[in-house]
Formats: sequence, structure tokens, C-alpha cells
Amino acid sequence: MPLSPALASAVAAELVRRAEADRELTRQAAAGPTPQRRRRVVECRRDNAEALAAIVRRHGWPSADVVGAAASTAALMILLHAPDLDFRLRCRDLIAQATADGHCPAVHLAYIADHCAVELGEPQFYGTRVNPVTLRPYPVRRPQSVDERRRDVGLGPLEEQMRALRLHG
Repeated sequence: MPLSPALASAVAAELVRRAEADRELTRQAAAGPTPQRRRRVVECRRDNAEALAAIVRRHGWPSADVVGAAASTAALMILLHAPDLDFRLRCRDLIAQATADGHCPAVHLAYIADHCAVELGEPQFYGTRVNPVTLRPYPVRRPQSVDERRRDVGLGPLEEQMRALRLHG
């Protein structure tokens, strides 16, 4: 069901609020890890995923052309942290269709496609997922052409991403 402008605005605000809550709780848990803070992050991500699932069931993927770029990106962040792989896979397919139809940035598909591939134990396409232990990308499909695929979705070369991660990580 298409969203009215008022409903699209309310959905957008909810998505942004939820993604910001996740970001803040995650920051707090990283700054001072305690069991209670870790539990709050897990609960937040579960609740956010349930809210996103309800939105997707009712209205489809909240694409940038409907809820705006910030809210669509917030939906992607919520999805990347959702605990249910089947839900992430269903949304990946919705995002792929929205991208093909010109309603969603291709970079969103790159992130969720890589996220799902890594979770499935498959090589990723764009090198967006990095192993936190090694600070190297998880295996990449056809690494010799990864920078071309990255360029196609608006990402810089993989080596630039790795250099930035080493500087700021």
C-alpha cells in the first residue's frame, strides 16, 4: 500500500529515531562495555528489526524516493543489525528490485548483499564487510574486478577503504 505524505514522514522519523538509538547504545556499549549495555543493544536491535518488518509487511521496502534518503539509509542500518537472516535475505531482494527500478541507491544493495553473503559463508561482491580481528575484508568474489563493481555503486577503491580503516580503526 503506497504511503501518504504524512505517513511517509512519520515512518521516516521513526526509522531515523530507531537507527540513532541503536548508534547511541552501541557507542555507549563500546565506551564502557557491561552486560547491561550489551543487552540493551541486543534488545534495541531486535525491537528495531520488528518495527522494520512491520513497515516492510505493510508498505514494502522504505525506499529513498518514498521516505527520503536519510530514512532509507536508517532502514538499511536497522536491517544490517537485524538478527534474522531470513528477514535480511527477503529485504535484500526487495532492495535489489528497488535499486533496479531506480528507487533505492545502489550502494544500499552493495552493503546488504555483502552482509548476507558473509553470513551465508559466501564470498562478498563489494568488499564492504571487514573481519574485525584481521581488519581485512572477508573473502571477495573475483577480487581482480572488485574496484569496478565498487565504482558502479558509488564506492571508492577497496584499498582506500582499508587505508581509511587502518587510520581511523
